[in-house]
Amino acid sequence: MKIFKLIILILIVFFKTGTLLSDNNLFNVNNIKLEKKEKTSNKILADQAITKGFYELISKILLKEDIDMVSDLSLSSIKQLVTYYQVTNISNEQDDKEFVNFSVSFDKDKIHKLFYKKGISYSEIIDKELFVLPILIKENEIFIFNKNFFYENWNKVEEENLKLLEFILPIENIEIIQKINKNKDDLINLDVSNLFQEYQGKNLALIFIESSKKNIFKVYIKSVIQEKNISKSFNFKETNLGEKIIIDVKKELINLVKSKNLIDIRTPSFLNVILDLNKNSNLVQLKLKIKTIDLIENVYVQEFNKDFMKLRIKYLGKLEKIINQLKNQNINLELINDQWIIKVL
Repeated sequence: MKIFKLIILILIVFFKTGTLLSDNNLFNVNNIKLEKKEKTSNKILADQAITKGFYELISKILLKEDIDMVSDLSLSSIKQLVTYYQVTNISNEQDDKEFVNFSVSFDKDKIHKLFYKKGISYSEIIDKELFVLPILIKENEIFIFNKNFFYENWNKVEEENLKLLEFILPIENIEIIQKINKNKDDLINLDVSNLFQEYQGKNLALIFIESSKKNIFKVYIKSVIQEKNISKSFNFKETNLGEKIIIDVKKELINLVKSKNLIDIRTPSFLNVILDLNKNSNLVQLKLKIKTIDLIENVYVQEFNKDFMKLRIKYLGKLEKIINQLKNQNINLELINDQWIIKVL
């Protein structure tokens, strides 16, 4: 009788709702604000919100060089990717304007099929912190914290599409100043990790911005992202570019972080795990928590008895990222005697 009840529970948990697709956040776009004008119908507003939401989504998860591959989709094609949308009215008492705030949810499976067809990988950034230090070089003089426009204004320049990362500037530090001055004749070979010793294991970026008398700004990025060294350089050839340089460099940094967090949907991976069934809540809790993880596409039951269940997890991306996401959901995944053991904490 006990075994019979266990079988019923397993069938309900794993098969009644079909696949374990997440009620995800990555493919949701919130706070799409549109003005509701007198002659604008609700249908037109909804179409505008869906279109805007789609372009916000692809800007968030695609590399800039891949955005063009899906930016020409028709409205009807975009609408087929939508699971649902929500709308709330917002009144502005100062100028009597009425605004509508939309939230649009895109279907993960359909987005995956689109990207698969186009041969596109997308990015899911888990660690959104990037420790940066912009350094100004002018007339062979180095400005680190003081008299450095870029350090002083880095986080004052904001755009909606730059909020994907949290840029963190180090406070004025005598050790950083000493290390940079010691290597002033060979800045390009400066060890970024050594410079940011208190941020070991974090994403780091050192940005050299050099101005010349010909109004040319040379920018060189030296970064460590996902423990990989990445460097890039480019030039600006106009005047009065202070804020534009910050915006463009931020966009470049976001693209670099995206490039190290790519998910190729054409190459899923599988992981065999054992779940202890001694606690009745383990099974239900595991399903609920896994549903929040976008990178897990499905969970299959391979074998079960009254004590344990063997599961096969289909996931995208790197195993270490899956382990970290499970950990964030209070799920422990540990390799014991060549067997992965999964446990709800």
